[in-house]
Amino acid sequence: MPTCQAQCKHRRRIGPDQDAPVNSLLLIPAQAMSHHHLYAIGNALVDTEYEVSDELLHTMGVSKRHMTLIDTPQRAELLTHVHGLHARRTGGGSAGNTVVALAQLGGKAFYSCRVADDELGAFYSQDLQDNGVATNLTHTQAQPGQTGSCMVLVTPDAERSMCTFLGATSQLDASALHPQDIAKSRIYYMEGYLAASPTGLEAAVQGRQIALEHKVATALTLSDVSMINFCRPGLQAMIGEGLDYLFANEEEAQTWCGTTDLDAIIEQLSQLASTVCLTRGPQGSIVIQGKERSDVPAVPTRAVDTNGAGDMFAGAFLFGITHGHSPVQSAALANRAAAAVVGQHGNRLSTTQLQTLYADFQNA
Repeated sequence: MPTCQAQCKHRRRIGPDQDAPVNSLLLIPAQAMSHHHLYAIGNALVDTEYEVSDELLHTMGVSKRHMTLIDTPQRAELLTHVHGLHARRTGGGSAGNTVVALAQLGGKAFYSCRVADDELGAFYSQDLQDNGVATNLTHTQAQPGQTGSCMVLVTPDAERSMCTFLGATSQLDASALHPQDIAKSRIYYMEGYLAASPTGLEAAVQGRQIALEHKVATALTLSDVSMINFCRPGLQAMIGEGLDYLFANEEEAQTWCGTTDLDAIIEQLSQLASTVCLTRGPQGSIVIQGKERSDVPAVPTRAVDTNGAGDMFAGAFLFGITHGHSPVQSAALANRAAAAVVGQHGNRLSTTQLQTLYADFQNA
């Protein structure tokens, strides 16, 4: 991996038919001028997913459960190990998965990213359009090079390990931003993986400033433990003086806070954002709003593939928040969506699956 330049006492378990006291300022109001529920910036990556054994993962030298950045020679070497294995190809990238989920649920999303003028770039751009996501790619000429890709290696215990070749997305910069679309969005969402790219980080922070100037809510996902270990200053730059929404899984939160004590973690994270979503896999999620902690139960499922779970959670949560649901209700919807995606192979659900899931949620 390259090197990059107060204790809560109010606890109760809450389901979709219950709610905790909510600060009205944390609910996103309907803005007459808004034309996107979510504007996001992140790495454009085409995922190729393989089912592998733990033994093969070890032979390949891949760090389990985490994301590792690889270069062209490393990618070529890793591909020799999976030659002949069945592969599933989908559009990917953390924020890309999130905006697609929100759009499939019925929201309006815009995604800023970068691809190359190659077959994978055309595939990625078409995938966004097919899922109803507006993007700068329809206004920007693709550049020479290779579109970013990610080898997703899923072991029998459902854990996913990722080897990411950034390719063209390593050159993502502020030219990908559409300031007028940021200004007319409800929420501006940053992918933590951009902390590994000087130009991508600069673009994310510049977009955040535009959002703040136009009173657009800001959100960030910490993305991966590797980003915290190697690129923490970049993440801190995206957090700035505080966010409206922060997403992290339990391992990321523990690494960020330097402790496994849940109360200490909640206290620290509550200082970073008005609303924090802490996901805990089969233990559900925790919504943190200042001193208020709400435990939202998980939806039981048999985990098959955890790839995309956090991205799906964020997409469903942000859809809920921008469509009249409270943070706790939105987390309950997000738990359902995350459970559905880990119960199958692949990083996304279909539009039909998500809209059926949302209808069931509303009728529960």
